[in-house]
Amino acid sequence: VQLQASGGGLVQPGGSLRLSCEASGFTLGRYRIGWFRQAPGEEREWVSCIYNGHGRGFYADSVKGRFTISRDNSKNAVYLQMNSLKPEDTAVYYCAAVVRERSTLTAIVRTPCGNAYDYWGQGTQVTVSS
Repeated sequence: VQLQASGGGLVQPGGSLRLSCEASGFTLGRYRIGWFRQAPGEEREWVSCIYNGHGRGFYADSVKGRFTISRDNSKNAVYLQMNSLKPEDTAVYYCAAVVRERSTLTAIVRTPCGNAYDYWGQGTQVTVSS
């Protein structure tokens, strides 16, 4: 299983994008989902995550107040609305699911939604530039 992130693109500073995280044959609504990003030459960074059930979202300080995470279980999707984008938001964005059973691909990242993430897929490029 791989979660697919989409919706990236080139946007000017101050602009907005909405990223989507989807998967076929996989019920996203059962899982806590996280968004991460990785800029060239940088380590992967946690951005946001959302619980299943109550759907509460959490954010890294760098994006708090600008990004909003949400989920639509009827569409089997999780979204990341990104507003007031800055050049430093430029990165490849990935989504992943919190898992209980770890595999060789499981990444251990301490977040408010959980510490073990898996089902990584290809990310989507977000470029913020004038």
